[in-house]
Amino acid sequence: MYQHYTSDDFYYMSSLRFARMPFFKGLVSCSSKKLKHIKNAIRSRFIPSQYYSIRIKYPTSKMSNLSNRKIAVVTGASQGIGYHVSRELAQHNYKVYACARHTEAIEKLAENFAEGVIIPCHLDISKVVEIKKFKEKLGLELPGQRLDLLFNNAGQSCTVPAIDVTDAMVEQCFQVNVFGHINMCAQLAEFLINAKGTITFTGSLAGIAAFPFGSIYGATKAAIHQYARVLHLEMRPFGVRVINTITGGVATDIAEKRPLPDHSYLNFKEGIEAFDRRREMAKRNHPTPVEEYAKQVVGDILSSRDPLDVYRGKLARLLTLVYTFLPYWLIEWGVEKKFRLHAAYKVLREKQH
Repeated sequence: MYQHYTSDDFYYMSSLRFARMPFFKGLVSCSSKKLKHIKNAIRSRFIPSQYYSIRIKYPTSKMSNLSNRKIAVVTGASQGIGYHVSRELAQHNYKVYACARHTEAIEKLAENFAEGVIIPCHLDISKVVEIKKFKEKLGLELPGQRLDLLFNNAGQSCTVPAIDVTDAMVEQCFQVNVFGHINMCAQLAEFLINAKGTITFTGSLAGIAAFPFGSIYGATKAAIHQYARVLHLEMRPFGVRVINTITGGVATDIAEKRPLPDHSYLNFKEGIEAFDRRREMAKRNHPTPVEEYAKQVVGDILSSRDPLDVYRGKLARLLTLVYTFLPYWLIEWGVEKKFRLHAAYKVLREKQH
């Protein structure tokens, strides 16, 4: 997109801070020799008449024709993966409905783009009523009732020993991580079919690997992996792609912050140390920067490939291979060593005698 300036415009611009001007940030559609003369002229507050009409090409992040953009819905967009994927999509010619329960961070992100490129949307996917209202909004706004991308990313952590979990913990985790994504797909499917679009899920190694104190979270991710596989099969006749991103270590803030429950059987020194080590698992293992992860995921979306499972983030592919081919007794031994569970297990065994 181009903007025309006259000599008066350049004279006015010359009094501003040059480094912040789009003229210097953009790409100028003239020869390098002319560009040098123009810069010198601006510095001296004079523009020769032969340069009265100069075309400046702006970065697409600041000037954008919304009608030419594809349209995406991203859930869990207020931080972490969803936030950075929303930004990356906006930079790759998408209009993004960025959804979350709290939209303050999204509103600030939207200020970095042209109006209407990122649309903050309050949405709690654990509530079917809110999803239906969101569908009605899209029905009124989507050109041709077409949605190019549904990025199912919203997530709820649950790092608690398996026999310490409460009904409320289980219900909350499944409502967000499983039922919410299923309901989003069901409600928005017609828009995606109209566009022959793409559905993406943020899967997890936790749905494949047996990480200690991650039984409920892992169960939700295993469930969504299987849902994605069947959905991939069933969407084929409609030309809709389904991508399940099995995610390894990524530098986000999803780690569990709740302490051990007061009633936990691990509420002793060695048990608390093992639990804390598990909560810090991601940051202890040099996770993939979330910006890099977002670029990889958007690359998968922009690709014409239809792979179902892709592996992104630290150790995603390696640990999947480990859990596929090694005997389980050896895996359990390795997990116990990795998370230093032996000291806690020793105390628990002694309590049995």
